[in-house]
Amino acid sequence: MLSFLFGRQTGLDDPLRLKQAESTRRVLCLELNPDRNVERIHGNGINTIDIEVIEGRYMLSGGADGVVVIYDLENHSRNLQYTCKAVCTVGRSSRHVHKFSVETVQWYPHDTGMFTSSSFDKTMKVWDTETLKATSFYFCCLLLLYNCTVHSVPLNHLHCLSSVGTKNPKVQLCDLKSGSCIQVLQGHRGEVLSVRWSPRYEHILATASTDSSVRLWDVRRASGSLFTLNQFNEDLSKSSSEAANTAHNGRVNGLCFTSDGLFLLTTGTDDRMRLWETATGANTLVNYGKVVNESRKGLKFAVSRGCSPDFAFVPCGSSVAVYAVHSGKLVTMLRGHYSNVDCCVFHPDYQELYSGGKDSNILAWVPTPRTPDTEEEQGSKKGGSQAALNPAFEDAWSSDED
Repeated sequence: MLSFLFGRQTGLDDPLRLKQAESTRRVLCLELNPDRNVERIHGNGINTIDIEVIEGRYMLSGGADGVVVIYDLENHSRNLQYTCKAVCTVGRSSRHVHKFSVETVQWYPHDTGMFTSSSFDKTMKVWDTETLKATSFYFCCLLLLYNCTVHSVPLNHLHCLSSVGTKNPKVQLCDLKSGSCIQVLQGHRGEVLSVRWSPRYEHILATASTDSSVRLWDVRRASGSLFTLNQFNEDLSKSSSEAANTAHNGRVNGLCFTSDGLFLLTTGTDDRMRLWETATGANTLVNYGKVVNESRKGLKFAVSRGCSPDFAFVPCGSSVAVYAVHSGKLVTMLRGHYSNVDCCVFHPDYQELYSGGKDSNILAWVPTPRTPDTEEEQGSKKGGSQAALNPAFEDAWSSDED
């Protein structure tokens, strides 16, 4: 730590290296926080959670009971032990509540005044949060009423397009401003379980389906997908049939881009996770080993931001597996849930992780506090460890005897 600080002060080191090093250290020290609880509101399993990026303070959750909850993550009591309280709940008594299981919730990317939710009741809803003075949300508009189950509805962070993956193989693009469907993406042969926008290019979209395929789309084009991911890195133009272009040997139910958008992680029911280059669609062949995946619907996993290297947090049974993205190494298993974990979300401001499971609990995984350095350790860091950690301090002088 001292070598990073000294290197930054003297201009010999990039200031971002200190931030990345500390962020990485905090992720490697994640553990279940016994002093922080999240108020238990849901009566059944929790399918999806999301943290808004404006303040990093409010968290959404959607459950199998159709209930949607907003939590305040801030510690108002200033005590060591505290509970994250529910600010507002759309409960079973509300006439706007979803009738069946809520599968996705997401904050509007630009402010906390709006969020979306989708459900197995074949609807996607947009909610207005400007009137949170009351104890319930006010329904803004019902965008679409589908004839099939809605699995995934991510919002783009740069424009107002929402991509909708349903039991129908067609992916529909909806404009939040007009409330209408403006484009249909056709190519999959099975229901679409997961949809993700690229954080790097606002027009690139990835979709995963039960037909074992993952497709990347440019929504500005009307001629179909850019390419279909092939786990064997075969030349797609020479493939004898499109059925050979599969990303997994089972249903593909999880997608997540890395923070820079250069790579895409996919998970499937073949108990495998794969890393792909988004520019070429090539399989990087990183071996993550067996990644247990028993989910029959979309799996919500997360990737860290601001760390070097990146880490993936993947629900694995009743635990959350932490992998190094580019090496495939299993770093640790976060255990604390009593039943299967269905979703997790990473908080990049504090390097914290929140996970929800079928046990109706949301658990907070927080970095352990840094232990204070002793005087001997501080003295050693000021001396020899600086040269060992930072190449800028290496002795470049030559000896006359050489």
